[in-house]
Amino acid sequence: MYCEWSADEIHIDKLEIFAHHGVYPEERREGQTFYVNAVLYLDIGEAGRSDDLEQTVDYGAVCHFVTDWMGNNTCSLLEAVACRLAEAILLKYKMLSGIDLEIVKPYAPVRLPFRGLSVRVRRSWHRAYVGVGSNVGDRHAHIKAAVEALRANPLVELRQISDMIVTKPYGGVQQEDFVNGVLELDTLLEPRQLLRLLQEIEKEEGRTRTIHWGPRTLDLDILFFDRLVTADRDLTIPHPDMENRRFVLEPLCNLAPYLRHPATGKTVSALLRELEPGESR
Repeated sequence: MYCEWSADEIHIDKLEIFAHHGVYPEERREGQTFYVNAVLYLDIGEAGRSDDLEQTVDYGAVCHFVTDWMGNNTCSLLEAVACRLAEAILLKYKMLSGIDLEIVKPYAPVRLPFRGLSVRVRRSWHRAYVGVGSNVGDRHAHIKAAVEALRANPLVELRQISDMIVTKPYGGVQQEDFVNGVLELDTLLEPRQLLRLLQEIEKEEGRTRTIHWGPRTLDLDILFFDRLVTADRDLTIPHPDMENRRFVLEPLCNLAPYLRHPATGKTVSALLRELEPGESR
C-alpha cells in the first residue's frame, strides 16, 4: 500500500509469455511471444533482517500472476496491456508501493528491421485527502453515498473518515449550514482521474453548479495529493485557500495533524492554530 517510493527494488527481466494481444485479428487469434520486464518497489528491510518470505513479495508468484493475466486477457493495444496489468499487480500485491512495467513485443508486424517494440509505464499508490460537504436534503445520507461509492471503486482504498462537523456557509451566499469532513484514501488514480471520479459521484447525488459557493447536495474536493503542487484551469492542488477554512482544517487535523502543506511547509495543526477562534475567512 502507499508509502513514499522505496529505494528497494525487485527486478523481473525478460519473462517470456505467449499471449493473444494485438490490433490485428490474426494477432489475437494466433497469439505471439511477449517479454515482460518489471521493477517492483517495496521496503525489503524487514525481510532482509528476518529472512522471512512473508515480509516481502514472492517474485515467483508475481511471475505466475503476470503469465496468467497475460494469457487470460486480450487487448488490442500494448498500452492497454501495460496499464491494466500494472494496476492488477498493485491490487494483488498490496505490499508494493509502485511498479515500473515494460511489455515488449519482439515480433510486431512492422515490416521493417527492428529489435523489438515496447511500452513502459510507471504506476504507484498515492495518498489523497478529500474534503466532503453537504447542505441540501439529507446531508449525512449524501456523504454516506459518497463514502460507499469510493469504497466500491477497485482503484481506491478508503483509509480513514474524519469526524463530521456542522459549519456555517462559506462565501457570503445565504443558505443552510453544512456538514463537513475529510476522507483519507490511497488510490491508483492520477489527480485528474480522481477529479473525474469525484465529479461523477457529485453528479449522482444531484450536484448542480449554478451558484458559486452556493447550496450543494454534495461537495468533494481534493485537498492534498501526495506532495503535489499544481495549478491549472480546473484543478489546483493543494486546494486553494484551504489554510483559511476552518471547516477544512479542523476535520483534516482530526486525521493528519502533522501532515505538512507542500507549498508552505506548515503542518495542518499549525495552520489551524493560526486561525483566530471561530474564524474561517
